[in-house]
Amino acid sequence: MKNKILAELSKIISQKLKQDIVSLGLVSDIIIKENRVIFSIEVPKGLEKEFAYIRDQAEQNVAKLDNIESVLIALTSEVEKAPPKPQAKKISNKPDRKLGPDMRPQSQAVIGVKSIIAVASGKGGVGKSTCAVNIALSLKSLGQKVGLLDADIYGPSIPRLMGISERPEIKNDRIMPIEKYGIKIMSMGFLMEEDKPVIWRGPMVVSALMQMVREVEWGELDVLVLDMPPGTGDAQLTMAQQVPLAGAIIISTPQDLALIDARKGLKMFNSVDVPIFGIVENMSYFICPKCGQESEIFGHGGAKDEAIKLSVPFLGAIPLHIDIRRYSDEGKPIVVAEPKSEHAKIFEKIALKVAMMLKQGVA
Repeated sequence: MKNKILAELSKIISQKLKQDIVSLGLVSDIIIKENRVIFSIEVPKGLEKEFAYIRDQAEQNVAKLDNIESVLIALTSEVEKAPPKPQAKKISNKPDRKLGPDMRPQSQAVIGVKSIIAVASGKGGVGKSTCAVNIALSLKSLGQKVGLLDADIYGPSIPRLMGISERPEIKNDRIMPIEKYGIKIMSMGFLMEEDKPVIWRGPMVVSALMQMVREVEWGELDVLVLDMPPGTGDAQLTMAQQVPLAGAIIISTPQDLALIDARKGLKMFNSVDVPIFGIVENMSYFICPKCGQESEIFGHGGAKDEAIKLSVPFLGAIPLHIDIRRYSDEGKPIVVAEPKSEHAKIFEKIALKVAMMLKQGVA
C-alpha cells in the first residue's frame, strides 16, 4: 500500500521547484492504521501558498485509492524543525543563578523513555490539561508508545479527564502507572481525594514531582507527555532543569492576558535551553451547537500572531466546543469518543507535527 501511495504522491509536481514532492524528499514516513493514512509534507521556505494547494491535491490522490477511509496530512516547515536535543549539562554555580537545595547538578534521563515533552501554559484556565490528554492520545494513534504524567500537584486534572478513580499499585518499590486508552498514566490525583487541597511548600512539591518522574515503572516509551503546572515557579523550573526535555508545547487562548503569560512561559523554557515545539491556540473560536455559527469570544488568531513575532511554530487552533467539554467531563477525551470528528483531526495534526519534530530532534 505504501508503494501505491508514493506512486500517487510522485504525480504531484511543484511548479516552483520543477520536481515531484517524493523525489524532493519532502514526504515523511507514511503511517497506515485501520485504513487511515497519516504523513507530513515539508514546506520549503517561501512556498507556503503553493504547498497548501499541494496538500489538498495529495489528499485527493491518496483518498481515491481502494480501502482508504481517511487521509491526514500535516504541513511542516523549516521553522518547525526542533533544534538539536540538549545534552544533560552541569548547572552553573554562578552567583546570579539561584539554585534551590533540592537541585541536582545535572539532568538525568528517565530509564526506558526515549523523549519527554512538556505541555505548559503561563496561566491556568486555558485548557492545558485537556490539550495534553488529547495530544498524548493522538500520539498513541500514530503508533507511538506513550506515557502521560500529571505534573500539576496543586490541581491535578488527569484523573477526571481520563475517567480514572483507582489507585496505582506498588511493586518492588516502584509505582505502577495506570493504563487506559492504550497509554500509561500517573497523577498525584490518584493518591488523594479529589476535593482535598494540597497544602505543600515548594521543596515538597519538587520532591513529589521527581518521585513521579523517576520512581514510576514507565517501561519502554517513545514519548512521555508532561502536563505541567501553570505558571513559571519552582515546579516548572525544576522540571525544565532536571528532566531532559526534548521540547515544550505552549497552550494559550487568543486573549491578550493569556498571551502575556504564555510569553513568560516560553521565555522560561528558552532560558534553560528547552526547544519550543510551538504554540497552540485553545478556545480559538466558539461553534454554536445549534446553528454552527462561529463566534470569536476571546478574540481569534492572537496565538498565531504571537508565534510569528517570537519565531516559533504555530501548531494549530482548537475551537471552544461543547463536545470537547462534555466528553472531558465524562472521562472520555474527544479523540477517543469521536476519533473521526473535526476536533479530533485538529489534535491529530498537532500530534503529527510534534512527532515529526521529535524524529528530527532525535536524528
